[in-house]
Amino acid sequence: MNQIQLTISSLYSDLEKSLNLLEQNPSKAVKSRDIIDRALKDGKIYYGINTGFGALATQRVSDDELTRLQRNLILSHAVGVGDLVPKEISRLMLQLKVHALGIGYSGISLQTLERLLFFLKNDLIPAVPSKGSVGASGDLAPLAHMSLPLLGLGQFWNQDGTGVTDASKIMEKFELEPIDLKPKDGLSLINGTQLMSAYGAYVLEKALHLFKLADIAAAMSLEALQGSVVPFDKRIQEIRPFEGQKSVAENVRFLLEESEILESHRECGKVQDPYCLRCVPQVHGASRDAIKHAISIMETEINSVTDNPLVFENGDILSGGNFHGQPLALAMDYAKTALAEIASIAERRTYLLLEGHDGLPKLLMQETGINSGFMIPQYTSAALVSENKVLCHPSSVDSIPTSLGQEDHVSMGSISALNLLKVYENVEVVLAIELFTAAQALDFRKPLKPGNGVEIAHQFIRETIPHAVEDHYFKDDINKAIQLIRNREIIKQVETSGFRLN
Repeated sequence: MNQIQLTISSLYSDLEKSLNLLEQNPSKAVKSRDIIDRALKDGKIYYGINTGFGALATQRVSDDELTRLQRNLILSHAVGVGDLVPKEISRLMLQLKVHALGIGYSGISLQTLERLLFFLKNDLIPAVPSKGSVGASGDLAPLAHMSLPLLGLGQFWNQDGTGVTDASKIMEKFELEPIDLKPKDGLSLINGTQLMSAYGAYVLEKALHLFKLADIAAAMSLEALQGSVVPFDKRIQEIRPFEGQKSVAENVRFLLEESEILESHRECGKVQDPYCLRCVPQVHGASRDAIKHAISIMETEINSVTDNPLVFENGDILSGGNFHGQPLALAMDYAKTALAEIASIAERRTYLLLEGHDGLPKLLMQETGINSGFMIPQYTSAALVSENKVLCHPSSVDSIPTSLGQEDHVSMGSISALNLLKVYENVEVVLAIELFTAAQALDFRKPLKPGNGVEIAHQFIRETIPHAVEDHYFKDDINKAIQLIRNREIIKQVETSGFRLN
């Protein structure tokens, strides 16, 4: 296997190391290519190397047509439609493909591999339509579009990521000629799960940070609503010791340390809070554990070889089904649900903040009637939570035969992948709305101070989003709060106190 094992938590630095190592020493890829070259001389039939593809696997192709065969493979499969895959995910898709090819079981030619590395080094990221894969013989259509620029066709993303340019123009600028794909090259390029795994890795890496943010938002709401810290007691978690639950409770206990607000109502007589406050460890924790499982699946996948046929050191060239996306489809369907639940419970906390509990003004403004207050941002949260319920329908329970029945069970993992990103983006917005709503509510608890961690988060939000005394353009607040989530600065600020959030 390649020396660099990719992990989700350090995905981008790991990839950089892997690709640098491959550029310096492509020996494993070269050895597998040598086996292909020798096989072409033995007179035997090898799927996709000197035969047709899919339902045409029994048709032998003459030696003088093998280069044309690989070119035609890319052209015929480049039938993707829909919006383009975001540039950052397209880059990750290409990086993961090169990483997999470098492991040394694909038989890719050195010329083709070096051209892909050149693309990455010079930020030449192919533009890839997002729809067209059924997630079984790999992500055929998306990967074919990713490969078109090797032939001087297709498009590259512009440097700023705002548009695309024909690949032929970019290649002329860099004085690059289209390459002739060698036997097996085209098949190595388009068989694989890199669209699915790029989306999955992209979202799951972000989810690790989003969960920390969700705990911060929950702690802010708990303080603003004068909730109880008792449900976060360590002893409660120890007798139902799910790792996620324990981690969340520990985070919230830290965030609430030295809270004057909690101390002020310690003897208030309230017995229990609503579930959206009381069951934060259980709900957030269950989602964390689900995502942890999805990450383990994804890490296995992005360190695997998923094209076909596969080339082994003893000279065997074996056809199998490593391109089938079922492991990813199931994991991403699971991950969608886990993320959606974070938004679902966050929206309930946001709603609770508006009801006027324990001295808070209704809708979190003093003069309502003329002002709608924070009523309408919660509508947006409700709409996105409801949309997530549709997006979370499991794509993996569907299948439709392709390739004249040869590919008779497919994973639909590409649909899981696309919807996973949509769910994640909706969760970001719902948490952003909870953040500035909870910050507004906390303002009404002054001069009492919340816990140390909550106070740091509150003050940091206030540096960007001021207290609202009347209706204004809330969309600005939403955008600013989303940016605070994406740049991870709130987490960094909270962790300056010395405690590293789980």
